[in-house]
Amino acid sequence: MRQGIHPDYHPVVFQDVSTGKCFLTRSTAVSTRTIDWEDGNTYPLLVVDVTSDSHPFWTGNQRVLDTAGRVEKFERRYGKRVRGNRHSTIDKEN
Repeated sequence: MRQGIHPDYHPVVFQDVSTGKCFLTRSTAVSTRTIDWEDGNTYPLLVVDVTSDSHPFWTGNQRVLDTAGRVEKFERRYGKRVRGNRHSTIDKEN
C-alpha cells in the first residue's frame, strides 16, 4: 500500500437526529463536534438525518420526514401542472 494517499480512517460516533441513538464505528468523515463515549474516550460526532435506527426499511414503520416548503419551492420553480399528457395542460382554441 502506498503511503500518504489514503484518508485517515478513525473511530467516529454517528447520532441519529430523529431518535437520538448513537453508533460508534469507523469512518473517514471529520467533524469539529465531539462526544464523550461510554469507554471514556472522546470521539468526533457526526449528526445525521437517517440511520438504521430510523429508516423505514430497518424499522418496519412509516415515518414522515420534515419536508415543509419543498412542494411550494418546486411549484414556484416549475409552476403547477396538470398530470397526464404534456400537451393537455394548455387549452388551445384551434
